[in-house]
Amino acid sequence: MSSQIAVMADQDTVTGFRLGGIKKGYPVQNMEEADKTLRKLVKEDFSIIIITEKIGDGLRSTIDQFTKTSALPMIIEIPDKTGSIRRESDPMSELIKRVIGVEMVK
Repeated sequence: MSSQIAVMADQDTVTGFRLGGIKKGYPVQNMEEADKTLRKLVKEDFSIIIITEKIGDGLRSTIDQFTKTSALPMIIEIPDKTGSIRRESDPMSELIKRVIGVEMVK
């Protein structure tokens, strides 16, 4: 597994990460395109894939399929330019619990 980082999000978010130094940015317009791009990134051996929460919610079953079988790639969900989404379960806390075996307490 390589140590590459990719971001897959709306154009504005991808541009922000590119300005921050992330070279591999993949803007997507819809969930079908996002699903194809995520599968491609996993096959290309990225170690960290950053996506927006909206994309994460739309591709939950695909993400779970990849993350339940392996710790890498780490698929990290971030808020987009409209802000954070309220959820019953936090995917980042679940990722930390699975990877290091400790539940984060609020």
